[in-house]
This record gives sequence, structure tokens and C-alpha cells, in this order.
Amino acid sequence: MTPLRNPARLIDHTLLRPTASETDIRQLCEEAVEYGFASVCVPPVMVPLAARLLYGSSVATGTVVGFPLGYSSPQVKVFEARQAAGEGATEIDMVIQQGWMAAGEVARVEEEIAAVVRAVPGVAVKVIFECCRLSHRQMEILVGMAIRAGAAYVKTSTGFAEAGASVDHVRLLAASAAGRIGVKAAGGIRTLADLQAMVAAGATRIGTSSACAIMEQWSEEARGA
Repeated sequence: MTPLRNPARLIDHTLLRPTASETDIRQLCEEAVEYGFASVCVPPVMVPLAARLLYGSSVATGTVVGFPLGYSSPQVKVFEARQAAGEGATEIDMVIQQGWMAAGEVARVEEEIAAVVRAVPGVAVKVIFECCRLSHRQMEILVGMAIRAGAAYVKTSTGFAEAGASVDHVRLLAASAAGRIGVKAAGGIRTLADLQAMVAAGATRIGTSSACAIMEQWSEEARGA
């Protein structure tokens, strides 16, 4: 596999553990600034703290909406997104209403995505599909919907389902996106080899709670090159 240049700017340094404390978030933000990650992804209640800690840095403040199951109403997701943006979030990862998608109510899913995007102009919205529960055709349809709705990224998984990101899913999303929208791989990415495989398949952003360990692996490889 071709050696990867510093992957830090591909990484969303993620901490969505339900028991995450303010101390944990402070450490997460310090690490993000130290390594130069693209963003942190934190629980909504921690957005004001993360935004303050990251102010003036190149690290974006990210959070989640409708997470992790996606079955709150579109109005609630819009409210969550607006509140997060008002408190300093510049990236939002939203979970689609999976029941609608399973029932073939694709127009409702697209309008929900569009409503969240409209609610937070200037904020990068990443649409979480939970690919392990979808057919290939459903994923292709969702990519098109996310593009039409104005989202910035499509995303494989929450990391809380029965399976996370797979190379095959990333490859399919990237082929469907054809450069028109970013592709974020998340869920189970714990090593540099995992990250490299996802990037080779077409991922343009990586969500992981193992970001520091991955960077240590990359540094070791770079020193040995």
C-alpha cells in the first residue's frame, strides 16, 4: 500500500461515549490541536466547551443530531442542529430516519436531510446512513438524495450499530458520489491500516475514537521510512 502522508487532516477525533466528562472533552480538544485533526466530534451538550477550547485553532467543532438511532422527528433534528450551530458547532453528523428508508419513503428522508441543511447555513452536514442495514441500491439512492439536499458528506455508520464501516461500503459510496460530495468512514476504524484501507477505497474523512493511536502508528512508520 502506498505510504500515506500525514493523515491528521482527514480525521474527526471522536468521543461520543455516554459517560464522557468535561475533563475528557478538554483532553480530546488538546489532542486535536496538538495533532492538527480536522475536527472533534463531541456530544451535543459538550459543544459550547469544545468551541471555546478550539477557538482560534484550525480544528472544527463537530457534533451529532438524531444520534444514534435517527428516529426523532425532523423538527427535533432541526432544533438540535440550530442549537448546536448557535453554540459553536461548524460540522454536524445527522442520522437519517431509518424506518422511512426501510419502507421506501425516500422523499421523506430527502426532505428531512434538506431541512437540517437549510437550518444551519454554512455548517457542514454529514448524513449518516448506517450502511450495514441498507442494500447497495438504497445506498446509491441515499447518496443522490444527500447531494440534492446540499449535504457536505455521506457517512457510513454511527459506530453504535451491529457493524461499522467496511471497505466495500466506502467504495460504493465513493463511486456513487463521484467527487460531488465527501465520504466519511466511521465505526471500527482503530488502526493506521484500517484508515489507509478506507482512504484507498475513497473516504475523504475518517471518524475514529482511536485517532491518537493511529497517529502514533503513522509517526513510527514515517520514522522508519
